[in-house]
Amino acid sequence: MSTELEFYLYTWISYCILCVWLYASDRKSFPLHAYKSFLLVPWKLITFSVAAIGITVVAPYTADPTWDYIDAAMMSVLTFLTAPWAVGTIYLGIRGKSRVRHVLVAIGLWMLSASWCYDLYLLIRDGQYPMTWDVNIYASSVLYLSAGLLWNLEYRTGRGVTFSFLELGFPVRPQQTGFAKLALFGLPFMLLAFCCIAYFLI
Repeated sequence: MSTELEFYLYTWISYCILCVWLYASDRKSFPLHAYKSFLLVPWKLITFSVAAIGITVVAPYTADPTWDYIDAAMMSVLTFLTAPWAVGTIYLGIRGKSRVRHVLVAIGLWMLSASWCYDLYLLIRDGQYPMTWDVNIYASSVLYLSAGLLWNLEYRTGRGVTFSFLELGFPVRPQQTGFAKLALFGLPFMLLAFCCIAYFLI
């Protein structure tokens, strides 16, 4: 491993440790109970299951040797669990409506899910840092952002379809948990994921 990659590895590991400390030192400020209720909505679980199974099943059959059942499943699960909150929190942070502590943790979760877990797994599997680490950041971040936006969609009476992080109290369980009114708005995000999978297969 080059000196630059070693430095990068130790830097992101240190950042992850910092995020654990930021969370552990002020756990009450992180809305885990509310987020669980926000996330565990039937249509979100169904779309996640379909996407995760699809990505994981096709992973070994792509032209990318770094993609297999393990990292595909791992990244899918982490994305579902973290992307809705991370994307919303970073947006609110940009608007000055989220604590710096929360934004730093959100960035760490984004990078862990879209890149660092992939890097570490391949480092352990292959004994060397993946040469695709930088390309993967961009490709996986597009999917991560798309997933975060998709699972933030909700319908509010009198307001219509919106993103949950634009509403007061984020994250809270949506007022309506059906998918029918969201389907048209969610389609672009789902098509993006489908096109990415199809690209690697072709």
